[in-house]
Amino acid sequence: MSDQKAAGGPIDNRDIDDWKNRFNKTMANTDKFTAPSPAGARPWGTDFFSCFAPVDLCLITCCVPCVTFGKTHHRTRKNGNMEGYEPINTSCLAFWASSCFGLHWVLQSMQMQDIREKYNLEGSCIVDIAKSCCCGCCALIQAEKESELREKEKGVVSSQYANEQMVAQPH
Repeated sequence: MSDQKAAGGPIDNRDIDDWKNRFNKTMANTDKFTAPSPAGARPWGTDFFSCFAPVDLCLITCCVPCVTFGKTHHRTRKNGNMEGYEPINTSCLAFWASSCFGLHWVLQSMQMQDIREKYNLEGSCIVDIAKSCCCGCCALIQAEKESELREKEKGVVSSQYANEQMVAQPH
């Protein structure tokens, strides 16, 4: 076990430092708040309002959104094939704590910005904030599905959400 991780607990000090550094970097570069998508940015591969499928992801996100947030963080910042993933992790707890004060949208917007930058996707900070404030569960589901899709494109992960699109096969 890493000495960075609390003994027997889900807190990883490297994640805490990563979140602090990303927050400080974002606040230092306020031009990002109004910057348009970079030239050549791709559209999102998952629709914002397709948040009811797969149903298992929808239910988990609606009941415990912090778990989906932490899962997406692990996939995008640690390991695309989810090795070492634990449902209760530093990002999950940070999201939960920020939700207690109505500030979940800050971390969620930062995560969406990371996804846009990592996969060269269209969007802006203002859109990320609006999505996170107005329909947080849909934004969490879109971020998780998009990160899985993009990692799958890279050949890193296979689909975790069975029955997302069931197609009748001819007999």
